Amino acid sequence: LPSSMASVKTNGKRLCVIGAGPSGTAQLRSFKTLQDQGVAIPQIVCFEKQAELGGLWNYNWRTGLNAKGEPVHGSMYRYLWSNGPKEALEFADYGFEEHFGHAIPSYPPREVLFDYIKGRVEKAGVRPWIRFNSTVRRVTYSEETKLFTVVVETNGPSEISETFDHVVVASGHFSTPFVPSFPGFEKFEGRIMHAHDFRDAVEFRGKDVLIIGSSYSAEDISSQLYKYGVNHVTLCYRSAPMPFSWPDNFDVRPLITHVNKDTCYFKDGTSKRMDAIILCTGYIHHFPFMEDKLKLKTQNRLVPAMLHKGILFKDNHNLMYLGMQDQWFTFNMFDIQAWYARDVVMGRITLSPVQDLENEYNALRAKEDSLEGDEVKNLQT
Repeated sequence: LPSSMASVKTNGKRLCVIGAGPSGTAQLRSFKTLQDQGVAIPQIVCFEKQAELGGLWNYNWRTGLNAKGEPVHGSMYRYLWSNGPKEALEFADYGFEEHFGHAIPSYPPREVLFDYIKGRVEKAGVRPWIRFNSTVRRVTYSEETKLFTVVVETNGPSEISETFDHVVVASGHFSTPFVPSFPGFEKFEGRIMHAHDFRDAVEFRGKDVLIIGSSYSAEDISSQLYKYGVNHVTLCYRSAPMPFSWPDNFDVRPLITHVNKDTCYFKDGTSKRMDAIILCTGYIHHFPFMEDKLKLKTQNRLVPAMLHKGILFKDNHNLMYLGMQDQWFTFNMFDIQAWYARDVVMGRITLSPVQDLENEYNALRAKEDSLEGDEVKNLQT
């Protein structure tokens, strides 16, 4: 039991939060508001595999495996700047000016946002609820006891096991890359990497680089390459090109068909020599620690599969997933979901009958499927 909760009035329940990024810490913050009002809340334990909070915003120079031999969680690169205005990301209860003491520009670099996220946690006083360097290995559920068992590996010599009434999965879905393969990749004479492993553009100065993909990371990494002196960038797309006017040393082509040594061939019959290929092909929802009957399996879309209200696991409403939608105004969405999940746990929200929730889910999926436009098509790939 976290020391900060030892003398706090609890309601006899236990809640596990997996991940201490923006969504996980939003969940902690939501319960802290009740604790500050003297309301009895569950005993809360948040397991975070990294040594610091922040999730993806916790920059790590490593790629591949971390110091413990675990897959590196972060997809953040050194010189990333927010691609959304801070005014659309600001926490309702903790403003940027409150944190920094003065106004800041609308598009801050990653270090600024990371500091802001940490500041809210420190103000709320929920850091002691987080167990760092704690990797969740297995989550199972007993129909007999109606409890979840969470098995965690820490810095110690063995795994620990604890039981909980509720589990909130807040580990995100931008850490396990989707890595397609094309004929000839195995013999390509340059470098092939996924955006997940991109850390800075300096190594590509003077190079000819192929970017595969047409969404946010493709746009941003291409801009980084230009800023740091790339010789030439070719962007290729599967469904539709990005609607931008690129610099003179950029060109846009349809998807590649194959690679031969250092040359890439495209669907329009053209070809070009490349020094490197960067796959900006997105990520998959991946929860290897979850028992199969508890595992979320969905594409990256506005209405994820298997979740009522976009949060509650269909087959067990005591299990919740936060932030699993395709995302724009992330921090605010995480807060809304966290407060809703909290009120479900606390019994402040009475859920509709399961069939009504399922009907609502199906209606929302149908509405999303009826949307038109290239952006929506990209969401569902």
